[in-house]
Amino acid sequence: MIHLSPLPPLASPFHDRLQALRASLKAQGLDGFLVPMADEYQNEYVASYAKRIKFLTAFTGSAAFVVVLMDRAAFFTDSRYTLQAQEQLPAGLYTLFDTAKKTPTEWLEENLLSQMTMGFDPTLHTAKQIERLEKVALKRNARLTPAQENPIDVLWQDKPPAPCAPITAHDTTYAGKASITKRHEIGDALQKKNLNAAIITNPASVAWLLNVRGGDVPYTPLPLSTAILRADGSAEWFVEPRKIAHGLDRTLGTEITRHAQDDFPAALRRLGEAKARVLVDPDETSFATITSLRKAGVTLVYEKDPCALPRACKNNTEIDGMRAAHRRDGAALVKLLAWLDQTAPQGGISEIDVEEKLTELRAIGTLYRGPSFATIAGSGPNGAIVHYRAQKDTCRTLDQGSFLLLDSGAQYLDGTTDVTRTIPVGEITPEMRERYTRVLKGHIAMASIRFPEGTSGAELDVLARQYLWEVGLDYGHGTGHGVGSYLGVHEGPQSLSRRGTTALVPNMVLSNEPGFYKAKHYGIRLENLQYVIELFEISSPEMKMLGFEPLTLAPFDRRAIAVELLSQKEKAWLDAYHARVAKALRPQLDEASAQWLTAATASL
Repeated sequence: MIHLSPLPPLASPFHDRLQALRASLKAQGLDGFLVPMADEYQNEYVASYAKRIKFLTAFTGSAAFVVVLMDRAAFFTDSRYTLQAQEQLPAGLYTLFDTAKKTPTEWLEENLLSQMTMGFDPTLHTAKQIERLEKVALKRNARLTPAQENPIDVLWQDKPPAPCAPITAHDTTYAGKASITKRHEIGDALQKKNLNAAIITNPASVAWLLNVRGGDVPYTPLPLSTAILRADGSAEWFVEPRKIAHGLDRTLGTEITRHAQDDFPAALRRLGEAKARVLVDPDETSFATITSLRKAGVTLVYEKDPCALPRACKNNTEIDGMRAAHRRDGAALVKLLAWLDQTAPQGGISEIDVEEKLTELRAIGTLYRGPSFATIAGSGPNGAIVHYRAQKDTCRTLDQGSFLLLDSGAQYLDGTTDVTRTIPVGEITPEMRERYTRVLKGHIAMASIRFPEGTSGAELDVLARQYLWEVGLDYGHGTGHGVGSYLGVHEGPQSLSRRGTTALVPNMVLSNEPGFYKAKHYGIRLENLQYVIELFEISSPEMKMLGFEPLTLAPFDRRAIAVELLSQKEKAWLDAYHARVAKALRPQLDEASAQWLTAATASL
């Protein structure tokens, strides 16, 4: 728990908003309200109209949960954002918690009083989330009740409108499989389970299933929409009509019926009238949607989103596209690193300069569609803020004797990238070099592991932490997340983390990004994307063996490595990786950048 200043400011719009929210709750007979960082589609990144936590608290990160009671308010985020939250939250209004140490559920169990009534917006919470919270309320003799209207929306006078970006077809040249094939494959699986339909509320799954892309969500080419997939392979698509690009309906074909998003509740009622058996994912579907299905009399079957696993297991066209995207992305990053080496010693280069230069270099290609997340360019102490974003009032110049943590990615029509390198500027301390090397050793351990089929990310996560654990260090985030193909840079169900229970299978793409963060001093993170492959040479009829193949092509900075800490096997891995990087990227580079790359990838 982190206590912020105990006294609220004398004048603050955030103080006024919190007080106005409490007055609204009191008028509705509510004792508190739950505010998730979510939109009605449960997206990770939300559009401006759904940034209720930012409106209420000033926090701009992507992960948070707020609980407002009449006499106190709690703010929850994970270790990526605790430092950012300390800086952004208005003084005295919220008590800040790291969710690794206390969750909203645990806090409510301690703070709910008998007879309290907590309100929530039923469109912003999944059914599973409310189920967990209701158990806590029952323990405390309190209750949860859905609000008829979100009180924050009532207070938010200048709330932005919902986005309305054009939706276009995602060609099979990049998707690798036609929508009709995907729909019928999943429809056949529904039939075998005696199910009539599946409710698809995750916009990434809808986009993947229908082979469409949009621009409603920051950094992710998603159209906000939902769908009902029938067992016969047909689909009803619920989407704002103004978004549909000319000719898209013809591309979609006759098996996809398009409706306005407002028609979704009526479609759920029709499923009830047909006595349908319907698959829903309680971890992704809103409480409001499941409540509507129950009221309609639908027979609900709770299973995972049927698109999630097929979406995660890329087809060969998607893997080829990811490789091509990473070759172009690697060339852009190498040009940036070569430029940095030339200009940083002269001084005056800022974090924003680095971000803008990298964006400029990536945007040269015709397939580039924008960043895949907000670039993290953190120099010195800013690098210790895991999801730092350089702003005019926080931006630092690249000081001598510091680390620059550069975490960035791009969306290309043929793939999504995400890469982190930590770059020494000037002479760094022995401690910085030693800790960089321990992070690198963890990265190599994960990259080179061989594991049997059925292994989950939770079983592998420790590999990347072991060399930090040896000296009493660790990092608070997961080691790796799934990545989409011209979709979300964070994609489930696969992950390399303590919570990664999904078995890894070939062609899943994941990040490998161990790190170390010394608060107020520096941050280190080393990230490649990699995909799961079968290791035929050591597999047998009794046991299929798997491993990882790297996608990211960018050198690790040899100047930050304490070579004496590396084993011969680790040196061999790094030399082989660097040789691969040099071979793949050199043909795309100008002479100066190529010479820089040759030196950067020289054998240890």
